Amino acid sequence: MLLAVWGFLKRHKKKCFFLGAFLGGVYVLGKYGQKKMKEIQEREAAEYIAQARRQYHFESNQRTCNMTVLSMLPTLRDALMYQLSSESLTSLLKSKPSNKLEIWEDLKIISFTRSIVAVYSTCMLVVLLRVQLNIIGGYIYLDNAAVCKNGTILLAPPEVQQQYLSSIQHLLGEGLIELITVVKKAVQKIFGSMSLKHTLSLLDLDQKLREIRTVIEQPIEASKSKENGSQSLLCHYMMPDEENPLATQACGLTEKDIATIKLLNETRDMLESPDFNRVLSSCLNRGFSRLLDNMAEFFRPTEQDISDSGSVNSLSSVSLPLAKIIPIINGQIHSVCSETPSHFVQDLLTMEQVKDFAANVYEAFSTPQQLEK
Repeated sequence: MLLAVWGFLKRHKKKCFFLGAFLGGVYVLGKYGQKKMKEIQEREAAEYIAQARRQYHFESNQRTCNMTVLSMLPTLRDALMYQLSSESLTSLLKSKPSNKLEIWEDLKIISFTRSIVAVYSTCMLVVLLRVQLNIIGGYIYLDNAAVCKNGTILLAPPEVQQQYLSSIQHLLGEGLIELITVVKKAVQKIFGSMSLKHTLSLLDLDQKLREIRTVIEQPIEASKSKENGSQSLLCHYMMPDEENPLATQACGLTEKDIATIKLLNETRDMLESPDFNRVLSSCLNRGFSRLLDNMAEFFRPTEQDISDSGSVNSLSSVSLPLAKIIPIINGQIHSVCSETPSHFVQDLLTMEQVKDFAANVYEAFSTPQQLEK
């Protein structure tokens, strides 16, 4: 039997050689394929885990954004009420002074100004914090990933984070004061000559607010508008136009100072982008719409109004004298800048445009390519 097999192999040794080589090649290729398949599966699993980890970190970061906005609203409200105090004027009116009309005129301007500034500044706070916390969140994610791998130098150490996030104080300080000045002039232009007896419907009030917004948001100079393209003038109130004071120092900058300046410059670039301005504009539209919704309950038509006009359209069927509208608009700051989640703030925090924009910012600053910059 063995001799027969040996003879067969000798007669067909070339064929057997090629068959053996073929089978050996198939075996090696099979092993190689299994190895590659395992590597692909491990890589896909690692990518999936990394994506899931990043998604979890992003969602956690958005919750932090919401909590930070709510925690800062009382500070914003207090600053506004300090700069635009109407309470002292209402107290004076109760004492029936001789210059009552003059006080009413001042109260008119202050009441509209502080509620309008409240809408602007709250919208700015929501969107600006979304930018800042998602930029820093992206860097923190990269830092965590890098430390796990090779313990590299942090892109955003805690000291840099604190220094960077403290820049929000511009909006609550100098930026807010400048915004108040601009809004006050716009309110004076639209309402200054309007009699306290002049009646306005909710539709009329909406039109007046639109006129005020146009004055505030229109470009100062046509040449500047062309030069800046889609850049919004509102960015000036969120971050100063000039470079960060740290950058003005000729020497003595530490690595942490340089890292902070880099973050601030990246934030400024983001604020000047068309996407940011579209999101901010959407927030302002929603904010002023909600402001009017809050005031609508005071413009509800009575049964007599409905029978007289034959219409239930409360936007135009009910008109109130300006003197009655003043206390209504004056009290809106407590709804707009409420630390408890009011409809106004919730509307802004849950807007799809805000969520999508936040995701894009986080995505841009949490990719590994950032490590190479």
